[in-house]
Amino acid sequence: MNRKTTMNRISNFKRLGALMALALSASMTGCYVVPISSDGRTYPLVAPHTPSSGHALVIPAPGPSLVNVRMYPANDAAASLGVVNAQVMNLLDGRGQFQATIGPEVYSGEATRAPRSQSGTASASGNRGGYLSCSYTMTNAALGTGTCSLSSGAQFRMHLGG
Repeated sequence: MNRKTTMNRISNFKRLGALMALALSASMTGCYVVPISSDGRTYPLVAPHTPSSGHALVIPAPGPSLVNVRMYPANDAAASLGVVNAQVMNLLDGRGQFQATIGPEVYSGEATRAPRSQSGTASASGNRGGYLSCSYTMTNAALGTGTCSLSSGAQFRMHLGG
């Protein structure tokens, strides 16, 4: 083989390599690292402009979630009130908004947990002057158990999630 033929082949390989690299980069999808804060929250991530899509991709962080709560009577004072259904709007930052209707009274308040803790408290005040105090432990992100006390002396066993 002469020198000119060898140079043409090398040049053709370079062109082919450049075309393959261009095709590969245009067809590849990327992997992204989603930032997570110390309290477990994720943040929106904006992907860079890509030639194949022509649009920026926005990945939203998960939003607040609703956790159903059931409170079962644990003493005679609570027996006349029956089973209570309540809700916690989990704000995903160690806090939540707590609401329960017990008899004729509506209780509103908040639930909190310390960072990286499974235990927390919930407190609420009623629209008729009563108050509710609860302690709970989460077994995972969506399930937990605890106890609640009303200012009237009624005691409840609490089940979160499910």
